[in-house]
Amino acid sequence: MRSKTPSESRTVMTDLVLPSETNPLNNLFGGELLARMDRAASISARRHSRRITVTASVNHVAFNRAVPLGSVVTVEASVSRAFKTSMEIFIDVWIEDRFTGERTKANEAIYTFVAVDDTGKPTEVPPLEPETDLEKERFAAALRRKQLSLVLAGKMKPAEATELKALFTS
Repeated sequence: MRSKTPSESRTVMTDLVLPSETNPLNNLFGGELLARMDRAASISARRHSRRITVTASVNHVAFNRAVPLGSVVTVEASVSRAFKTSMEIFIDVWIEDRFTGERTKANEAIYTFVAVDDTGKPTEVPPLEPETDLEKERFAAALRRKQLSLVLAGKMKPAEATELKALFTS
């Protein structure tokens, strides 16, 4: 199975915030943004695996900035790490100033997707080879996040979480 780079899975979706998608403060509903992020992440996971993919978890979401009515919103998603059958997808959300065109990072999220076959059984995915410094940073952090999740879920003993232990011992 050929290794792939994050850029091969990169998905960019740009859209406008419409009145029917906003709350009483005229900002994009959080759930609407979650749906947009899920769609972009799904496309990235499918591009990487070339399989049917399903959302396994939403590991992190940061609503750092409101997204006002009329904003141009760009959701950028790419695989940050591939494991055996799962992929961590890192998502950045940008808003564009209507008057200057300046882009500002508004939000981010991390989703996990699993590749499945036609019967819904998890199937292997290609490995990932990060290239840029940011890709390498996200790649390394993905294993720590996975180990933390497994420890918290009781599926891994803390003593086995080598990447997490390395953070505290040097």
